[in-house]
Amino acid sequence: MAAHNELGKWGEQVAEDYLQRKGYTIIERDWKSGPRDIDIIALQQEKLVFVEVKTRSNHLFADPVEAVGYQKIRNLRQAANHYVKSHGVNCNIRFDIVTVVGTVGAEPEITHIEDAF
Repeated sequence: MAAHNELGKWGEQVAEDYLQRKGYTIIERDWKSGPRDIDIIALQQEKLVFVEVKTRSNHLFADPVEAVGYQKIRNLRQAANHYVKSHGVNCNIRFDIVTVVGTVGAEPEITHIEDAF
């Protein structure tokens, strides 16, 4: 596996662990809707939360949250719509972003943006 893929998988695991510590129940990881995917789907109390995880090894080039642009938001919304319809979801939903900056073996910097869009 390429180094950037390994970093991304590590970041998703860090984000999952972080969300679980905050009381979220993880429902799905890497859920696919055709070419679109949702990194983490979780429950927080009565809300279904769709989480986009962005991982970077450092802040040199850009803030990871800047990588969630118009097209990514559009794809996430379409995938979430498919998930809601295919699973008969009947509760409030929310879109969050979790950014993870760091490398394997070091303490990561985690930022959680609730209701990001």
